[in-house]
Amino acid sequence: MAYASLATGILLAAGVGSRFDPHGLQNKLLAHLPERTPVAQEAAHRLLRVVPQVLAVVRPGAEALARLLNDAGCDVVFAPAAERGMGASLAAGIQASEDAGGWIVALADMPRIHLTTIEAVARALDGGASIVAPFYEGQRGHPVGFGAEHRDALLALDGDSGARSLLTSQRMMRLDVDDAGILRDVDTPEDLREV
Repeated sequence: MAYASLATGILLAAGVGSRFDPHGLQNKLLAHLPERTPVAQEAAHRLLRVVPQVLAVVRPGAEALARLLNDAGCDVVFAPAAERGMGASLAAGIQASEDAGGWIVALADMPRIHLTTIEAVARALDGGASIVAPFYEGQRGHPVGFGAEHRDALLALDGDSGARSLLTSQRMMRLDVDDAGILRDVDTPEDLREV
């Protein structure tokens, strides 16, 4: 581990993935990348290389995914309200780590974010930034860092918009990175082949 962040990692892995499999037979996060590693495991490993403690938020009933992420080194948190959207899942992760000094929030369906990007977000957050987000060619991506002062706002999140409202703050530090992985998620089988 090149850099060990003081923040707690939150890996959001509670989505349904209906665009990947409309019939709900296969969890996209358990699908294998070309090198045969499951999507969520690769995303977890990358985050764990920089953030020593990672809470993986999964939906109830996703036991296979919970085992995979636990075996990868994450602490698993079940989010009973996950069906309400990413905001509810993020709030569950924050609630499980309320004493954290800050959080780095990543998505389990984004397995190709460069370690240097995660480290840059961590260093900025650990250095006192209030909110940190990476940008690639003008587009905001993940992971996003939040300082402890946003605890109450993060705990109050619900619905599908996640923390988007916080990211419009003028206090957000923008990190321009040469990393298209911050925008590439696995939503469809075609994405899985291209990522």
